[in-house]
Amino acid sequence: MQPTLSNYLLRNGSYIGGNWHNSDNFFAVINPADGQQLHQVANAGVEQATDAIAAASDAFTRWSTQPAAKRSEILYAWYQLLISHTKDLALLLTAEQGKPLAEAETEIQYGASYLQWFAEQAKRMDGDTIPAPSADKRIIVQRQAVGVVAAITPWNFPNAMMMRKAAAALAAGCTFVVKPAQLTPLSALAMAVLAEEAGIPKGVFNVVVGTDAKALGTVLTSDPRVAKFSFTGSTAVGKVLAAQCAQDVKRVTMELGGNAPFIVFDDADLDAAVQGLLVAKFRNAGQTCVCANRVLVHQAVYSRFTEKLITAVQQLQVGSGLVAGSDLGPLISKEALDKVETLVQEAVEQGAKVELGGQRHSAGAQFYQPTILSQVTADMQISQQEIFGPVIALQTFTDEAQAIALANDTKYGLAAYFYSRDVGRVFRVSQALQFGMVGINDGAISNAAAPFGGIKQSGYGREGSKYGLDDYTDIKYLCLGGLA
Repeated sequence: MQPTLSNYLLRNGSYIGGNWHNSDNFFAVINPADGQQLHQVANAGVEQATDAIAAASDAFTRWSTQPAAKRSEILYAWYQLLISHTKDLALLLTAEQGKPLAEAETEIQYGASYLQWFAEQAKRMDGDTIPAPSADKRIIVQRQAVGVVAAITPWNFPNAMMMRKAAAALAAGCTFVVKPAQLTPLSALAMAVLAEEAGIPKGVFNVVVGTDAKALGTVLTSDPRVAKFSFTGSTAVGKVLAAQCAQDVKRVTMELGGNAPFIVFDDADLDAAVQGLLVAKFRNAGQTCVCANRVLVHQAVYSRFTEKLITAVQQLQVGSGLVAGSDLGPLISKEALDKVETLVQEAVEQGAKVELGGQRHSAGAQFYQPTILSQVTADMQISQQEIFGPVIALQTFTDEAQAIALANDTKYGLAAYFYSRDVGRVFRVSQALQFGMVGINDGAISNAAAPFGGIKQSGYGREGSKYGLDDYTDIKYLCLGGLA
């Protein structure tokens, strides 16, 4: 089922310095639900990435010296355009990424919320006056935009991951160059259309789309005109990019892999826990960095919880995101499906039991059945790696200390979840969990007002919230003397 995409939002190439790039070298954007070509996009390379950085560098002084109220006004206009084009943007997103249309609309609204939030925060980039050590001095602290920001964003949230970086950067007074994932470039290019309409000046917001990720990443991390680099993606790639940024001592934000535990204690509201797990696990067919990856259930409630969970998962509808009523769309690629299938097969060979699903789905070549595995152990690869698919891997525990130990037994530290109605346990466990974000009796934790980010090998830096401008600003100390 091929969608009818908005010609107004559909573009054929990168947006650089206020101009649309074209070439004779194109690559195809594929609908993962049916494998059909959606569109062709001009393939940008090192030259175009360098041009985008040059355009951002040239525009920086003009943009950073704009009054904060003016930047706020423009960002808010961009926000309003996203909201007014929600349905067309969602259709575009579903077509190239696969998630159900209702989920795509939610993502557009979520991405827009960062523009709304940072449009306000732009006017709150306050400094300080600090008491001086002598009467003839004054100490003033200012926050200033770091400069050109480069970013690489992933395919799983092609609108929201870009918007929460761009909104903060532009609010702070930075200019911005982004390379979206080659699998999902159309949403990023549509954002450029609306950015231009909102009045964002030429060179302030640039989108470079291309297939040579390594070469493009090298330009964005090594060009000395780039002051700050932001990446959302795998830990392995993040390590390489961070090392490249170290050559110029660039400011870096890394939002990397996760291995989220989802703990169900014996005093939990089991119905609420099941519903929370459906949200935390099956959103975007399990292809999110904050997905529940290891589900730890107290043995006293394990049977009842599993029974309720199976009943709930059986109700999920699998199919193209463009079909009304679909809850789970396709995985992004054949390689992604192969990985999920391998993890499940290896777990079963090592003693896990398939309670539900466990196979490819008949909806299409890149669909996988919603799956529940029991008798999973911590040493299985399915417990050690991000599954990135619609698979629930159940483990049991006997007491609070064991649950915490199992949860923390990972090199990752992005998100964690637990369900309990014991207020003392809520505070004990939330403090003991070694993760940057903890959902307590809640499976949906992301919002623009909250600081998103992890610890350990899940990265560093925070996106969103009142802390979200910190990584895009430098602190400058002014010492005024001779005032007595």
